[in-house]
Amino acid sequence: MNGRVIADRYELSTLIGQGGMGQVWTAYDRRLDRRVAVKLLRLDHMAEASAVEEMRRRFVRECRVTAQVTHPGLVTVHDAGSDGDDLYLVMQYVEGADLADHLAEHEPYPWRWAVAVAAQVCAVLAAVHAVPIVHRDLKPRNLMVKPDGTVTVLDLGVASVLDTDTTRLTHTGSPIGSPAYMAPEQAMGGAVGPYTDLYALGVLLHELLSGDVPFAASTALGVLHRHLYEAPPPVRQLRPEVPEPLEALVLRLLAKDPRHRPSGAHEVYEALAPLLPGPGTGMPPGPMDPTRPLLRPLAPWPDRPASQTSAQPVTTTPPAAVPAQRPDVASAVDEVKRLLGEGRITQAVDMLGAILPAAAAEHGERSTVVRILRRQYATTLMDDGQYRRALPELRHLADDRAAEAGPGDPQALQYRHDAALCLEQLGEAAAALAEYRAILPYYENAPHQPGSAPTPAFDIRRRIAHLLLTTGDHTAAHQQLQNLLYDTERRYGPYHPLAAELRRALQHQHNLRSV
Repeated sequence: MNGRVIADRYELSTLIGQGGMGQVWTAYDRRLDRRVAVKLLRLDHMAEASAVEEMRRRFVRECRVTAQVTHPGLVTVHDAGSDGDDLYLVMQYVEGADLADHLAEHEPYPWRWAVAVAAQVCAVLAAVHAVPIVHRDLKPRNLMVKPDGTVTVLDLGVASVLDTDTTRLTHTGSPIGSPAYMAPEQAMGGAVGPYTDLYALGVLLHELLSGDVPFAASTALGVLHRHLYEAPPPVRQLRPEVPEPLEALVLRLLAKDPRHRPSGAHEVYEALAPLLPGPGTGMPPGPMDPTRPLLRPLAPWPDRPASQTSAQPVTTTPPAAVPAQRPDVASAVDEVKRLLGEGRITQAVDMLGAILPAAAAEHGERSTVVRILRRQYATTLMDDGQYRRALPELRHLADDRAAEAGPGDPQALQYRHDAALCLEQLGEAAAALAEYRAILPYYENAPHQPGSAPTPAFDIRRRIAHLLLTTGDHTAAHQQLQNLLYDTERRYGPYHPLAAELRRALQHQHNLRSV
């Protein structure tokens, strides 16, 4: 028993998990009198003292973005914040066994169970990637099998809290994630995307079907080296009863090049669907059977007579229609400023989206007022992690500005840069790479402003290098990083943080090749 109370509300009870990032406790929510799970992340373990406040800001942002996703296969996030030196995340308490324990208790794992687990995870990933969020650390310990057979995904967004820039390594020079489940682009420190989670799903499926991960070694570097350079063993060599289409799907998920993997979680689900048991078929499912949600969809658990679980239909009278009113643009703008000042970004996004049509009708689409609002809307969407919605707004702004002031206009270039960042976050590596390359010459030809912060050209070159790693062009990426390191040391000195980061990346790549 602990007795510590977080935020004057959550009383810690029992430690149920511990790792390098922090601890997970069962706790009691004193206000609502319910059991919850509390994850504590130690800032002093995750960031240098100078970066603590930035880490707090990242944490709040990631929790806000994560809370946008609602899906039965995801743990519900109740609360988040900081308490003393710790960041805390309050979540729904999930009963059951994590998938690693479930697998250990049922070896060999029935292949239909593996299909059922993967199908449920695909449904979650489809919702998560639509935001977009990349889990980055999909593995058995982050999946729970509940008593009713449903699978719940844990730790969504936690890896992003450690490093929201998908192209950077940690301060130790290691990529975020667990080596056994890490995609090649993640192992190299490249940009990650939905395709990265699909690779981890392939590793997971291989492990469920064969009893072991496809790549193992005595060191983490050895594991990553095998992910990069070795072909996975086909699962039917180990378990001949596995259907050929399932083996083919696993091999596609484990493709080294993200472009050779399935296009998304939806496609993986469609490949799994013919292998899933249908409702009411086969033997009755047993305890914690992941096929149960498919055999008996929405069936109560444990089984009870229907009369005990039925409910009378509730009828309601729809409210009378209220005539739409045009919002007061000036008042709405003031309200948006207030909301942004209080950090209420999601509300600000909704209000901006609502007032833009009214402002265009009142002032004209090309008016200064509408352009300012559209720019604020795009920026706020990005701050809220809604890259899919921000992208068309940024392209619209970039085209309008370039038509008026030319393609080299700084504001037009900034819009295009932000659009490229959206593409990168959406996992569209090739499109992001093309956009960064298109705008780079304009930034390289711009006059140099003295200062210690690297110019936008340096950041774009770094992003290009990591996107090249993602697309599998390791030679070009290595040369790009070498050239960037030379220019960084020449302009800012060998001790600049960017130079240190580039040396770590190059050393990590060298270590992987040398294993």
